[in-house]
Amino acid sequence: MDKNSHTVSWFEIPVSDMDRARKFYETIFDIEMQELPMPEFKMVTFPMEMGSGHVHGALCQHEMYKPSQDGAVIYLNANPEIQKVIDRIEPAGGTIVIPKTQISEEIGYMAFFTDSEGNRVALHAEG
Repeated sequence: MDKNSHTVSWFEIPVSDMDRARKFYETIFDIEMQELPMPEFKMVTFPMEMGSGHVHGALCQHEMYKPSQDGAVIYLNANPEIQKVIDRIEPAGGTIVIPKTQISEEIGYMAFFTDSEGNRVALHAEG
């Protein structure tokens, strides 16, 4: 593996209601997401710049995607201030599971939440 590559290159968050999920993530991150036309299922991407080497991901709605609090956990980037993102979670329809917690001075902070679809998701930020 190239030393400049990321272990994670793409992630997909399962949703049962695309409009509700899209509104939730656009609200907590103050972003605009884009629909990616797919023949078999609905997909809405987080802002991305192809070829940048950054990790990208999307919300996905299809019968094979089941929102859950079990299984893998993804950490979404909440830089520069994790608390600003945390403060938007409950008003947007989510639930804070673990509040802002310092991992270490070098690594920064994390928090866990349940999104509008019932997925367990985490945040990470340096500050």
